[in-house]
Amino acid sequence: MSREPTAALDEGARERLRTVLELLAEERASVSSVVDKRAWQVHVADSLTGLEVPEVRAAGRIADIGAGAGFPGLVLAVALPEAQVDLIESIGRKCEFIRRAAAAAGIGNATVRNLRSEDWAAAEGREGYDVVTARAVGRLSTLAELASPLLRSDGVLVAWKGRRDPDEERQLDNAAEALAMAPEQILDVGNRAGSEHRHLHVIRKAGPTPEGLPRRPGMAKKRPRG
Repeated sequence: MSREPTAALDEGARERLRTVLELLAEERASVSSVVDKRAWQVHVADSLTGLEVPEVRAAGRIADIGAGAGFPGLVLAVALPEAQVDLIESIGRKCEFIRRAAAAAGIGNATVRNLRSEDWAAAEGREGYDVVTARAVGRLSTLAELASPLLRSDGVLVAWKGRRDPDEERQLDNAAEALAMAPEQILDVGNRAGSEHRHLHVIRKAGPTPEGLPRRPGMAKKRPRG
């Protein structure tokens, strides 16, 4: 899929996402730094590049970790109405915005989880997802660690990142075996996304969830593997 990402949307889907962006522009609490006319490209088109990963298009359950203002989670929920999308976000005001936006736009297959992803992975969310998404919320090794206990066997993490960083990719390679997460593909989607340097990293769950995962909340970021 190399065409314009928003070509995947019908007019009803576009209208639902316009509603989300209108609410984002009106939101007084700071949930996103981009709320002006750039938002369609920066948030919607960028999120839709995830559909270039076949596993995303086929997913039955998706967990969007560090969901922020709801991207890519809300956009993928609109584009994939048969999928159940859980948006996992620890900051309450962001969760409130996502809930209001989903309700106003009629996005019934999106559910907000107001907690840390580690806590969700230690409870009902454990090994429950075909795909985990994360957009600019941490280093690759940190994201792989957070995703591993959430993913079913052979599921994938899709991480939205900017310019490629050899040191960050090397750190992931070093941590891969311990996390049961194997780097598989890096897609350059910059000419179709909201950032010219946008890359999608596809990382596959390569075995049983390792013992000790998830670690305590915050440890994956504070002391990343690799």
